[in-house]
Amino acid sequence: MNPIYPAEPKHDVYDVVIVGGAMYGSAISWFLTNDPAFTGRVLVLERDPNYEFASTTHTNSSIRQQYSQEINVRISQFGAQFLKSFREQMGGDTRVPPIHLDSFGYMYLASTPAFADALREVQQMQAACGAGTQHMTREQIAVAYPFYYLDDIIVGNHNTIDEGYFDGATMCEWFRRIARERGVEFVASEAVAMGLNAAGTKVETITLKSGTTVSCGQVVNASGPRALLTARMAGLDIPVEPRKRFTFIFDAEKPLDRPLPLTIDPSGVHMRSDGRYYMAGCPPDEDGPVDYTDFVHDHSIWEDKIWPALAHRVPQFEAIKVINSWVGHYAYNTKDQNAIVGRHPEVTNFVFCNGFSGHGLQQSPAVGRGVSELLIHGEYRTLDLTPFRYERFAEGDLLLEKAII
Repeated sequence: MNPIYPAEPKHDVYDVVIVGGAMYGSAISWFLTNDPAFTGRVLVLERDPNYEFASTTHTNSSIRQQYSQEINVRISQFGAQFLKSFREQMGGDTRVPPIHLDSFGYMYLASTPAFADALREVQQMQAACGAGTQHMTREQIAVAYPFYYLDDIIVGNHNTIDEGYFDGATMCEWFRRIARERGVEFVASEAVAMGLNAAGTKVETITLKSGTTVSCGQVVNASGPRALLTARMAGLDIPVEPRKRFTFIFDAEKPLDRPLPLTIDPSGVHMRSDGRYYMAGCPPDEDGPVDYTDFVHDHSIWEDKIWPALAHRVPQFEAIKVINSWVGHYAYNTKDQNAIVGRHPEVTNFVFCNGFSGHGLQQSPAVGRGVSELLIHGEYRTLDLTPFRYERFAEGDLLLEKAII
């Protein structure tokens, strides 16, 4: 257990209880304390205080504006500006390090006419939002990145403006550190039950694994892949499940002469520069739900799927060596692969912040801000996150995100 987190809360009553203390628990708590209108008491419950199994810890820590939904483009644009002015955003605290955004960009490669048409369409939408996405012919890609094998590629989309890698761990650490300095309580404990009022319209109490019970004004589900377990404590359902994702760090005998964009290959494998090394990853071929505790590696994925795809797309990667690898979980929204954010329509003090399907880290500044606005003011005051509302599933108004990696 992490010794910096106490095992028990200090108080019996909290204005906001956040279930989950990784990136979203940290971001929301910081944004709450950063709003002068909020003077309440906040409790954050984290069952894994070393963050050994948290999605935040296993993230590839990248940001992009290349989405198929405009709201996601807008979210990432705010995120990029927030990152680039991180110390200023954190009040100019000289302890806070600047965060560098390494903008090597994302490169989506299309090998079929249908996907080529889809890339043209989303590039136009992204450009209308002010994104720097360029729709590139095979010849243009070859000039900019001559290391690719492109005989089977038709076109690609690429953006080197505010897309790439950033240090997400530092951002999370400072969200959490400053929130705690401002009085937010992070407790090394797990919520195991919730008590509702007689009408079933409000969560009134939360019971911890130790048996301690606290009262709450509002509760936020920031449980990552465990979102369904937390929702069920309030008698609710949510279409979020854990899905495995595999990441490999490798060294190349013949390094490339320029940065490798985060390349989304038609094979389903993605790859990018990672300092002097390279990173690659993919989902399993049978991409279904797994147990919440299943982090067992499948090293055959490297030999059977990733390495062949790398060597095909970048012939210089024929001679490479794995130096590290890990398994993480996506909090996968099975309905439309987009976030689920906002109040439940019936249990009205239960707030969702779930289902990011792999792009949660990069969206945390905008969504953390939006959830804090909802908790404090009862509405979104900057970027309207209503498209992510829970009710869209019953309404049949899905927000399908096609650009999922």
